Amino acid sequence: MHVIATAGHVDHGKSTLVRQLTGTDPDRWAEERRRGLTIDLGFAWTSLDDGCTTAFVDVPGHERFVPNMLAGIGPVPAVLFVVAADEGWMPQSDEHLDALNALGVRHGVLAVTRSDLADPGPAIEQAADRLAATTLAGIPGVAVSGTTGAGLDALRRELNSLVHSLPGADRDADVRLWIDRVFTVRGAGTVVTGTLAAGTLRIGDHLRLHPAGITCTVRGLHALGTPEPQVGAVARVAVNLRGVDCEQARRGDALLTPDRWLSTEVFDVRLSPAPTTWPAELMLHIGAAAAPVRVRPLGPEHARLTSRVPLPLRIGDRALLRDPGGHRIHSGLHVLDVRPPQLTRRGAAQARAAELAAMGTTPNGEAELRRRRVIQADELRAMGATPPSTGRWLISADHRAALATRLSALLAQHRREDPLADGLPAEAARRALDLPDPALLAEVADTAGIALRAGRLHDERPDLPDHVRRGVSAVRDALQDHPFQAPTADDLASLALGDRELAAAARVGALLRVAPGLVLLPDAEQLAIDRLAALPEPFTLSQAKQALDTTRRVAVPLLELLARRGRTRRLPDGTHRVVSR
Repeated sequence: MHVIATAGHVDHGKSTLVRQLTGTDPDRWAEERRRGLTIDLGFAWTSLDDGCTTAFVDVPGHERFVPNMLAGIGPVPAVLFVVAADEGWMPQSDEHLDALNALGVRHGVLAVTRSDLADPGPAIEQAADRLAATTLAGIPGVAVSGTTGAGLDALRRELNSLVHSLPGADRDADVRLWIDRVFTVRGAGTVVTGTLAAGTLRIGDHLRLHPAGITCTVRGLHALGTPEPQVGAVARVAVNLRGVDCEQARRGDALLTPDRWLSTEVFDVRLSPAPTTWPAELMLHIGAAAAPVRVRPLGPEHARLTSRVPLPLRIGDRALLRDPGGHRIHSGLHVLDVRPPQLTRRGAAQARAAELAAMGTTPNGEAELRRRRVIQADELRAMGATPPSTGRWLISADHRAALATRLSALLAQHRREDPLADGLPAEAARRALDLPDPALLAEVADTAGIALRAGRLHDERPDLPDHVRRGVSAVRDALQDHPFQAPTADDLASLALGDRELAAAARVGALLRVAPGLVLLPDAEQLAIDRLAALPEPFTLSQAKQALDTTRRVAVPLLELLARRGRTRRLPDGTHRVVSR
């Protein structure tokens, strides 16, 4: 299915043309038919020559109903622009064109109606001149008559060419269905309609009604009046909802894929064309929604908008600003940032204007990560950008490098203040670096060449204080000739080596800490195994003491250490055996 909106001045024959093309009167209200004036959005559809289905959103042309018109054209990718041959270009033709140009609509067909009442040539030429400076420049024009039917076949051929030139929609995208109608069907409940611009809806899907925050379920789907198990974009769709009362939804609300969209009231935009005036308040139109916004200029073509209602926006969204008091389209816009920084410091607005000027209008995950430095991957996706790497949390390369330098300094400071400590607690480092997730600390530590073990950070090139290093050197010298004659508590005290000093020496690999207050050379474990393996098995504690040339004070805890590490095994009778490897 393809969806096309009408546009043009009031009473130029938009509804008549849709009726001739589809056989369906798009005017739904009795008052519309009585007055011959379209007041609200109308809908009809037809199959073109090759069987391609095309739905029309018929919009009102009167200036009093411009908000309704904008709700109709907002989500639609193409337009059937209507100008009457006997009247030519009129004021609402201008406003409708300004809106389409602001929204960046590039695909369309010009239909010059009532060609049976006047020569269509001047109207076609006039319209082409007006369209030339807009996104609709160069669209084909066809002269038609709703009364006689002249030109309708040519118009159908142009519409057929139009729909086949439209870019394909992403049916795997997250759903954001802007609601343009809400009503109740007896026995079914609440039904909402809209133009599905991207994604796919399926019966049974869970959706989020925004801004009410209600989770609801798709009970049924209709497209072109036919029930469907699923509907993919682009399509006009009616959604029967379970879990939503009719009064809880209204035009301008949106049905969203849960947990995949950000809701924002403050966002930064690029306006096009750059405005010459800056009203303090304007009306923002996006999709079928209309929201009053406060405007804060940030340079000649950028602004910060603050909406009175939250909106589900993404980077790159197209919208427009309208001045209701001036009855004119103020400008079109691209959304650049849906989570902008606060502007509280002096000069922050000027710096922000320069930053916005450098931004693109297409979502860029790497650029967003560089700007934000640290962000959750899901939040980046909800902004409309693709995360540049895997993981729940992401950190930019520049910020990671800067934090690695800070982490090295933190660890060095901690080592100076407490040189015997068992590293720096990881949680303290995470808080100091203001990192939201421990996994990010591991990335920073790896960049800095710092080991993270058992919740503590260790320098890969550790060192000992001078007095500890001298004491350890004396112990090592004493153990060279008799490696299992460990220094006594008095020996260690005379060298100012307490438990913390010995633990620090063991961490850097200078000593083997067998038990509190008992240390040997780092290779003592293997040396002990080599000597014990030469004994007949099983061997006793006494035989082990003799082979190791040591005392019970050393032999007992050493054998216990060897057993814990799986190097020996203590048998039920109290003897020991070396475990072969």
